[in-house]
Amino acid sequence: MKITKIDVVQVKPTPERPGWKPILIRIYTDEGIYGDGEAALAYGVASSAAFGAVKDYAALIIGDDPLAHEIIWHKLYRNTFWGQNGGPVTFAGISAIDIALWDIKGKFFNQPVYKLLGGKFRKDLRSYASQLQFGWGPERTILKTSADYGAVAKQAVAEGYDAVKIDFFTYDRDGRIFPTEEQTRLLSPYYLDLVEERVAAVREAVGPKVDIIAENHSKPDANGAIQIGNRIKKYNIFYFEEPNTPTPKLAKVIGDRIGIPIAHGERVYSRWQYAPYFENSSVQVIQPDLGNTGGITEGKKIADLAYVYDVAVQAHVCASPLSTAAAIHFEAAIPNFVIHEHHVVNLSVNNKALCIHDYQPVKGRLQIPELPGLGNEFSDKALNGDNTKITVK
Repeated sequence: MKITKIDVVQVKPTPERPGWKPILIRIYTDEGIYGDGEAALAYGVASSAAFGAVKDYAALIIGDDPLAHEIIWHKLYRNTFWGQNGGPVTFAGISAIDIALWDIKGKFFNQPVYKLLGGKFRKDLRSYASQLQFGWGPERTILKTSADYGAVAKQAVAEGYDAVKIDFFTYDRDGRIFPTEEQTRLLSPYYLDLVEERVAAVREAVGPKVDIIAENHSKPDANGAIQIGNRIKKYNIFYFEEPNTPTPKLAKVIGDRIGIPIAHGERVYSRWQYAPYFENSSVQVIQPDLGNTGGITEGKKIADLAYVYDVAVQAHVCASPLSTAAAIHFEAAIPNFVIHEHHVVNLSVNNKALCIHDYQPVKGRLQIPELPGLGNEFSDKALNGDNTKITVK
C-alpha cells in the first residue's frame, strides 16, 4: 500500500467564531483506504503557518507506505531541519499526518485505534466541562458577575459533569478582556479578590464533590501565579493549569509554594521538551495536544515517559471532533489517564458539522468508539465546502 495524494484544508472562519480556522488533512492510498488528521492550531495566529507546514510535509511522503508510521515520523522530524527541537507549527505538521496514518492503520486492520495501541484500560472516560468563562452552550457568552460563574458551573454539573474548568482571570467585572500586561506582575488586591470571589462562587454552586480546575492560559508570571494559587487553594482545586509561561524551574517554584498540583502541556512539544518537567517533578499533570505535539505516535511515548515519573495525563483538546476522537483512543489506552477535556467549542454547531460523528459525554462520561480507525472522519462540507484546499500528489 502506498500514499497517492493528500488533501490539505484550512476551514473558513464564520461570524460565530471569526478566529476559528482548523487545518484538516485526508491521506489517500492506492488501496482505496484513506485517513483523516488535524493540525490543532485552529485558534491563535498560527493556523496559516500550520497549513503551510502540512502542505510541505505532505510532499515528502507521497509514495510511502502509510503503515510505516514510525519511519514516516522519523523522516519528518529528522529530515526537515526545523523538525528537531521544533515548536507548535512544525509539530502540528507532523501531528496531522501521524493522526491520519493511525486512522489508515486502524481501517486496514479493521480495528479501532485503541486496540492497536494495546487495548483500553477503561470502558469510558471521565470528562470535564472546559472553559466555562465562555459559557456552556453553542453560542459564546461573556461572564461578568461571580453569580454568572456559579450558574454556568451549576449548569454543567446538572448535565452530569463532576468536574469543570474555568479561567477566572479572563474578563474583568465589566466583561472586558484583561490585557496580558495587566496579568503579568505582582497582582493588586483588585485582581486577587476578583479571582477568589469567582472561585468561591463556583465552589458554593457545585458543592464539595465536584472538582474545579483553575486555568490561567500562561498569562500570569510566577509571582502572580503564586499569589493566585495561595488565594484559591482552600477551595480544593483539582489542579492549576498553565500558571505561567511553561518553564520547568518556575513550574516547580510555583508548585512548591502553593501546594496545588501543576498542569502544563498544550504549549510543550515532543518528549524532548517534556523530559525536564519529569526530571525535576515540576508537574503532576501533563496535557499534550495530539494535534501539535507529534500525533498519536509521539503522544504515546510522552505518556509512557510520564508513567515512569507518576505523572498523570489529560490530552489537551481544542479542535474539530476528529481530534476529540483521536484523544479518546489515546486516553483509553494509557494507564496514567486522569480526565478528558471536553471543550466548549465541541458544542459549536459549525464545529460539529466538520465531522460525520459527534462524540459528546453522557452524564460526564465519554464512550470509546469501536469503529475501525479513529471512528470519525471529516464531512463532505469540511473537505469540499467553501474552504481553502490544496491537493498534494
